[in-house]
Amino acid sequence: MLTKPRKILACGGLVGSVVLGQPACAQDVGPPLQNQGPGIDQLRQQLDEEQSQLAAQQQALRDAEKRLDEQKRSLQETRRRLDALRAQLGGPQPAASREGAQTEAPAAEQPVGQAPTEAPAPAQAVAPILEQPGVLTPRGKLVLEPSLQFSYSSNYQVGLVGYTIVPAVVIGLIDIQTVNSDTFVAALTGRYGLTNRLELDAKIPYVYRSQSTEARPYGVPNGVESLFSANGRGIGDVELGARYQFNAGGPNQPYYIGGLNFKTRTGKDPFSVPYTVLSGSNAALQATLPTGSGFYSIQPSLTAIYPSDPAVFFGGINYIWNFKRNVGNGWGEIDPGNAYGFNFGMGMSLNDKTSFSIGYEHTVVAPVQQNGQDMPGSLTSELGTLLFGYAYQLNPTTNINLTLGVGVTRYAPDVQVTLRVPMTF
Repeated sequence: MLTKPRKILACGGLVGSVVLGQPACAQDVGPPLQNQGPGIDQLRQQLDEEQSQLAAQQQALRDAEKRLDEQKRSLQETRRRLDALRAQLGGPQPAASREGAQTEAPAAEQPVGQAPTEAPAPAQAVAPILEQPGVLTPRGKLVLEPSLQFSYSSNYQVGLVGYTIVPAVVIGLIDIQTVNSDTFVAALTGRYGLTNRLELDAKIPYVYRSQSTEARPYGVPNGVESLFSANGRGIGDVELGARYQFNAGGPNQPYYIGGLNFKTRTGKDPFSVPYTVLSGSNAALQATLPTGSGFYSIQPSLTAIYPSDPAVFFGGINYIWNFKRNVGNGWGEIDPGNAYGFNFGMGMSLNDKTSFSIGYEHTVVAPVQQNGQDMPGSLTSELGTLLFGYAYQLNPTTNINLTLGVGVTRYAPDVQVTLRVPMTF
């Protein structure tokens, strides 16, 4: 009963509207729908523009993320190559983990107003083809490096080279036709990082030498050739040294490392070994070969290392100062002559475990002097060696390094092979 009156009231003006010819409830209807068209078009146009801008921003974000991923992959690959070069000599490893997990450890929180203390960046590792490595041992770390070296040389004349193991010493008139020498040196080298920039090292060698000499007396017509063999073994000359990194270095910046090496004369003295006289001649040769040089020496050096992805370039200079002494036994005062040398080369990582290196080393030795005068037959000697190196990382603390040296000058060993196994503790 209440519904119908409400309907009548709701359309209370219906009859009047019909009578007047007006649309029903015309006074309650808003403006015609077509009059609102321009406002909706503007809103739609603005919405389309904002959607286009949002799509462009999303595409730019995707492009930036893609570039960032590429840069991360490139950085990881660079770090893997540098890790492989560092690992050649058991050098320090970076804080980031290998094989792509390159998350850097957050820096320790520092008090407000106090600058954080940063350790200097270590020099990049270089190919272990030289006697001195290119990477300093981190502070508090110890590197033990057992090594075995074999060298062979065949010469047509004997020379006295005071800063190395003396190949032979000839007394009397003798024409040396051929001298073949084999030398094995087993050594244990220890390196300790006193600070992040200072390293101390020591080397203890054990030497075995054998030598075959084919000779004929000088000035004797139709002289009979003589064959003579000798060998010697024992502790060689112990060496002590220190190296210091002068600058912090960094990307596209060289590292400069200075070194100072002291060589003792703990090996068997070449002037105290017995001699034997060849049959048919008054000439004498060593019956037992020495295992040391018989002279103290100091060797300062300077090495520069320049990392340039994917290779590491290096070069250095050195000077060897040999101390003269009175050896007695009729020899008088002997000055073995000082020497200077240089080296250069580069190392390149093949993958995250292996690397290859190539270099050249050259040394110039002054003539030997006896009682202030050049010894007869003693000339300036030049030793040039072409070096090839290969390194493989067994695990994060142990590596295998193999070096091949080929003599390119007359007085250098014909071939020299060195195997090193540095282990970090």
